[in-house]
Amino acid sequence: MLLGLGMFIFGIDTLTFDELARRASWRHATSPRVGARDATQFTGPAEETISIPGSVFTEIADGDVSLDELRRMADTGDAWSLVDGLGYVYGAYVITTIDDRRKLFFPNGKPRRIDFTIELLRVDQEERA
Repeated sequence: MLLGLGMFIFGIDTLTFDELARRASWRHATSPRVGARDATQFTGPAEETISIPGSVFTEIADGDVSLDELRRMADTGDAWSLVDGLGYVYGAYVITTIDDRRKLFFPNGKPRRIDFTIELLRVDQEERA
């Protein structure tokens, strides 16, 4: 298992990804001051997103089945726990975007390769110690 999103498992037989890009940001409110830099105040965490780009080759796995399953999960609007193969829990995420690009077609129109990108948005609260 490379990564699990809810009950969907990313792997060789479903979808493999090329990278996992995680972006977190924090909010700082600013107030102008005369003759000095703006004053800032930390107001808390902003959004945290994960982007998962990859490719699936239809000779190895049926990417359509996996992408359709992820679309069904996204249609629910539910948050799903994201856990990597080492057991690290990223938190609860919703699926915000699924892009796919089909390439190198067989004579019947089925693609040999599907490139995809899945965008996730964290929706749970981070535990504070």
